[in-house]
Amino acid sequence: MRAPIYQLDAFTGRRFAGNPAAVMLLESYPADSLLQAIAEENNLSETAFVVPEGKDYRIRWFTPAVEVPLCGHGTLAAGAVIMERVAPERRRVTFHSLSGPLHVSRVGDAYALDFPQRPAAEVAEPPGLAEALGIKPVEVFADAFNYTALLADARAVRTLAPDIEAIARLDRTGLIVTAPGDGPYDIVSRYFAPAKGIAEDPVTGGAHCMLVPYWAKRLGKTSLYAFQASRRGGELRCRLMGDRVELRGACAFYLEGTVSL
Repeated sequence: MRAPIYQLDAFTGRRFAGNPAAVMLLESYPADSLLQAIAEENNLSETAFVVPEGKDYRIRWFTPAVEVPLCGHGTLAAGAVIMERVAPERRRVTFHSLSGPLHVSRVGDAYALDFPQRPAAEVAEPPGLAEALGIKPVEVFADAFNYTALLADARAVRTLAPDIEAIARLDRTGLIVTAPGDGPYDIVSRYFAPAKGIAEDPVTGGAHCMLVPYWAKRLGKTSLYAFQASRRGGELRCRLMGDRVELRGACAFYLEGTVSL
């Protein structure tokens, strides 16, 4: 069995920034154990596996450790592969996923994701969170997947050096830290998910499904310019649209080849 594979840097207009994602095009899904082995071999935060489904596609995402229910940068990369390599006449692609239908549209030299929002509620600070961060958060809120810790300012987010092993012991699989933005940005954030095999994710679309409704309400605006302040860094143009969020970003192709299985 041979299958085409692509590696792209997502949520950036240049190589070696943003979040690298692998995209594999398959005729059908093999055993989950093989998908997991491929993702571990790729050793990127996510590998997106894409299978045709009528005029649309089915998409699944695996970290090196687990399958995840939603992945923004992997979907952005998959949309770019379909619209730039497989069917360049297309301007829109729908991917069916564990999180429902996800739409990717070409917008100029970038792509727009139409994703479900993940509303969060304020919660009591969980045991061990402040120790894991090395700083006490201003407030904490959560959904079923992630804790989000609000810090005082963008500098605190950018310079944070958390205890990754301590984060892995929290009772959520991911931890977002965020603050009001600096420079041209409305918000800044970082995302840690060691329980999913990702110490720090460079740029995280799924995290912004929570961040956009939170900051839209807090800042009184529905359009946000976001920066994820990982070492690689990435930029997202975000918009709240009812119970959905639009996340807009560019992709840079890095690698194209064939996998032998």
